[in-house]
Amino acid sequence: MEKNTPENLSDLLLAWYDANKRSLPWREDPTPYHVWLSEIMLQQTRVEAVKGYYARFLQALPTIRALAEASEEQCLKLWEGLGYYSRVRNLHKAAVVIEEQYNGRMPSDPEEILRLPGIGTYTCAAIASIAFGKVLPAVDGNLLRVFARMTCCEDDIRTPAAIKAATAWHLSRMNACSSSLERPGDYNQALMDLGSGICLANSAPRCAACPWEGSCATAASIRAGNTDPEDLPWPVMPPKKARRVEKKTVYLIRCGGKTAIRKRPQTGLLAGLYEFPATDGHLGIKASLTYLRSLGFEPLKLIPLEPARHIFTHREWLMNGYEVLTDETAAPSDPPDILLRTPEEIRENYAIPSAYSAFLRQC
Repeated sequence: MEKNTPENLSDLLLAWYDANKRSLPWREDPTPYHVWLSEIMLQQTRVEAVKGYYARFLQALPTIRALAEASEEQCLKLWEGLGYYSRVRNLHKAAVVIEEQYNGRMPSDPEEILRLPGIGTYTCAAIASIAFGKVLPAVDGNLLRVFARMTCCEDDIRTPAAIKAATAWHLSRMNACSSSLERPGDYNQALMDLGSGICLANSAPRCAACPWEGSCATAASIRAGNTDPEDLPWPVMPPKKARRVEKKTVYLIRCGGKTAIRKRPQTGLLAGLYEFPATDGHLGIKASLTYLRSLGFEPLKLIPLEPARHIFTHREWLMNGYEVLTDETAAPSDPPDILLRTPEEIRENYAIPSAYSAFLRQC
């Protein structure tokens, strides 16, 4: 058998995976719910960051039925700090659909999985292959990068055409080998591990440890001295968009031993989460007094807080802040859109996004 045949590549990959696979909690019992939850959590989030959230979420909501019956507020609180909160909203919506339409069991048909809220092509393939043994490549950034380097693909790897080519390339290797046909989930997870630990994105790849090194066009180019391993041209990526910088002023309003919070709008960034009252721009004392009075409070003293910074994918918040001591006797009994809660209540019951973590620590 030649070294670079699709069949041999799959055998080499699975043998490498059996010897080197990562020990991850969701792999210990890969039920459809466990695979689904982990894949949603892992979107744009590091594995090490996910482990604790995964355990906490399953402890509180151990089944799809428990997730469907939970309130959105509970789901958001369990997700607090993990970011990209639309993920957990869709997770909750999909659980309700599964409970109502599929008697609480994740459907095994990929077309039906794909129709669930928050599940795209990649997540569908991951669930279908790992939990149900369907022969589908789960083409994420790792599989795209491996494909681009194996073939020296010159196309922008994020285009539909390149993704289609990568999917076809991986599917041909899965279909060519009896072991990968029997273990499609392991094939996908092997490539996830290969991409995260060997065929690295932001540093030189560890080609000598790769089971596909002998068949890789990029590795051959490195060996021939034609390519710098520290500055690989593959995969070809679209240019990054510049982040939009936004200035904010955040207020820790103290009133009778409680602190003011409010719920953000149900659409847009950080939708439906709770925040400390904040306004656009870096406001000085005079403008801040006007703003605070518009909320119904009579400030007695404003104490500047340390500035904070938070980076989202496409925007950056530069935040100044004030601790605000108010006149309790003049405070409105029912401030519009404002909740007054103790620091303990805020930490235990309300989902405050990590963008405000510097202020939450001082709450």
